[in-house]
Amino acid sequence: MTKQEKNDVIELLKGKFSQYNNFYITDTESLTVAQIGKLRNHCFSKQVEMKVAKNTLIKKALESIDAEKYAGVYDSLHKVTALLFSENPKDPAMILTGFRKETNNERPVLKAAFINGDVFVGDNQLKALTQIKTKNELIGEVIGLLQSPIQRVLGALQNRDAAKAEEATADAPAAEPAQEAKTEPAAPAAEAPVTEATSPKETPVAEAPAKETSAASETPTAQAPAVETSSAPEAATAEATEPETPAAKKAAASPADDEATA
Repeated sequence: MTKQEKNDVIELLKGKFSQYNNFYITDTESLTVAQIGKLRNHCFSKQVEMKVAKNTLIKKALESIDAEKYAGVYDSLHKVTALLFSENPKDPAMILTGFRKETNNERPVLKAAFINGDVFVGDNQLKALTQIKTKNELIGEVIGLLQSPIQRVLGALQNRDAAKAEEATADAPAAEPAQEAKTEPAAPAAEAPVTEATSPKETPVAEAPAKETSAASETPTAQAPAVETSSAPEAATAEATEPETPAAKKAAASPADDEATA
């Protein structure tokens, strides 16, 4: 490899280290070409970039960016090294774990991992890295913690509304007869003003003639004609009906005989 080619690799690695805050340093020694190609496919499906480079070039790229910041990973730069760059800090750990199970192999070996400024050294850190919380997961947990009191309040309000609805449903049959009992007496109460309004108009008309007739009957001049007129027809009818009986005929004839005897 020429000096220019080495410089090109260093510049490429510097760009990746500056772009990603998370990268894994793995040992791909003893892996076949087919296995490395399969590992690349796994990384591509998870949007993880895989780069194989010499340890000296990797170290120079890191030192040119910030020598102190990456000092914890220098001791892991030995043997064959493959770098895995990812936005998600635990995706490379999941890829390595799944690839090991699929190939029934302990390779590739995790040498170190740089996660947002923290360095995890050793293959025994792989399981812990698969359980690490991502930024989105942490935000989701914080939002869940903030929403839990609100959800409790909303749940309490919903339970109270449901209890009130059940009480209203239970009291509904008893309330209907009470309403009917209140509405039934309303009909006579509505008719009462009608009778009171009509009765005063009818009574003056009926009472006026009654007072006039009573006043007329109390005067003595009004009673005399009433007796004479009532007795005259009765006497006339009596005279008209009495001669028809034998006793009447005798009574009528007796005065004539008395006059003849005299």
